[in-house]
Amino acid sequence: MNDQLMSVSMNKAGRSNAVVVLLLAALLLTGCVGGPVGTVRQDGSGSIHIVENNSIDLAVREDFDAALLHLQEGRYEKAIELLNKVIRGSHNNSAPYINIAMAYQMIGEMERAEENLKKALEINPDHPVANNEYALLHRRSGRYIEARELYERLLRKYPDFLPARKNLGILCELYLNDAQCALAQYETYLASNPEDETVKIWIAGLKQSLGQ
Repeated sequence: MNDQLMSVSMNKAGRSNAVVVLLLAALLLTGCVGGPVGTVRQDGSGSIHIVENNSIDLAVREDFDAALLHLQEGRYEKAIELLNKVIRGSHNNSAPYINIAMAYQMIGEMERAEENLKKALEINPDHPVANNEYALLHRRSGRYIEARELYERLLRKYPDFLPARKNLGILCELYLNDAQCALAQYETYLASNPEDETVKIWIAGLKQSLGQ
């Protein structure tokens, strides 16, 4: 067994869709560095780094990489099969639980998705991607107030985590009918991601509806 870690870096221009963010960031399995299981760091540029040390062997690493490829290409059942193997071989890392939760969401198995997100958050309660995904799941199941609380708690800890910032704006605008909240979130998001033309259109529409 070799000491390895699972990590993901999310930059300030992170995508609003946590599924895409997590998959394209690749949750790289890299060489060993210091840091306890569940270390979350944010550097001066706003990038968030999630580092989890654990002992994993080469076969587990290969299964994890293959599972990510299946997820990217929409083969969710196969991804779930491989990620279950990864979890059995690396149960102290949150990354496979988050990925399998997203796969379950894509095939409509929300209860299993929630079970695995809870497991990820038991390992790493501050994991921004896991919290963002959990808030999205709450929104999809109609638990809007709980979703807002999750986003707000996450953003208090990581105010530059743009996927949650944008998703909170969407929640406020479309599900909570809170235009002021939505406008504030979109404007904060746009300040760090000014090339997002879609959000510019959303802001203009909200301002018009508010008479600004």
